[in-house]
Amino acid sequence: MHDATDNRPAALLAMAPGVADRLFTAAHRDRLTGLVRTDPDLIAGDLTAPGPAVAAALAEAEVLLTCWGVPPITASVLAAAPRLRAVVHAAGTVKHHITDACWERGIAVSSAAAANALPVAEYTLAAILFAGKRVLASARGYRELRAAHDWHGALTDAGNYRRTVGIVGASRIGRRVIDLLRPFDLRVLLYDPYVDAAEAAALGVTSVALDELCARSSVLSVHAPQLPATHHLIGASQLAAMADGSTLVNTSRGSLIDEDALLPELVSGRLHAVLDVTEPELPPPGSPLYDLPNVLLTPHVAGSLGNETHRMADHALDEIERFTKGEPFAEPVLPAALHLSA
Repeated sequence: MHDATDNRPAALLAMAPGVADRLFTAAHRDRLTGLVRTDPDLIAGDLTAPGPAVAAALAEAEVLLTCWGVPPITASVLAAAPRLRAVVHAAGTVKHHITDACWERGIAVSSAAAANALPVAEYTLAAILFAGKRVLASARGYRELRAAHDWHGALTDAGNYRRTVGIVGASRIGRRVIDLLRPFDLRVLLYDPYVDAAEAAALGVTSVALDELCARSSVLSVHAPQLPATHHLIGASQLAAMADGSTLVNTSRGSLIDEDALLPELVSGRLHAVLDVTEPELPPPGSPLYDLPNVLLTPHVAGSLGNETHRMADHALDEIERFTKGEPFAEPVLPAALHLSA
């Protein structure tokens, strides 16, 4: 029974099975239970037809702490949660679970997108620098030759000195990548229709049109959100504009690249690619992407994984602490900005 003298707000965790065990350490759980009234072992995987314990917790909850695999928070869910005032998401996008009913109800929403952006940007930085050094090609050749070879002579086109890097999208991640590139002797171009020349200059980059960016960049890195307007943003004409031997890096969403147009460029060996995302997300077993020597294919691991998820947990708990103090969220999600976000 709830102690009437306990003023901590009630909270409920909602996410896929097993996520909470990866997200929270024992210290996180202790902090959570110090901030709110909750059972950290009670995880709501189904909000539309919950069991008795979850239904009771949902009826009392003032805040939902969510992460990957959270079900949509629909009008019927909200009807069963009359006290709910906030949703704190310990991951990136909220588009999968925050519905119009949440905005109509005036639910305050926070996201850990800023925390999740950091490892994506770090992965991207590594991909850009490795691309410039031709790490894939030299590692493959070294493995195959297993003998003395003039690698300096073979890699005369390699190096990161005054190489041009093109960033597609001044998103949260795109801006972080730009920041991480500052210490290096690289020229950075930006394509983003919502960023003017003055803002680009403040970011330390040069704003250019997309086709020009593709033509001038040795490495092209995609950081635009997944929107109807960005579907196949990098298509046949943009890929054709890329110089021979240049590298395409995609840590955003597979749908931003026209993969049917990309595959011939990769199979021919004209372009290189670092792909953490594809369309479909799991390429079919027969896809050449698995075996092409000029492609580094990873299974959507650029974002938070392993101990990096604890950064998102820290962020979410910081936001919950602000909620308990009646303070605004540091990273609120605003409905008016959703059409431009991932």
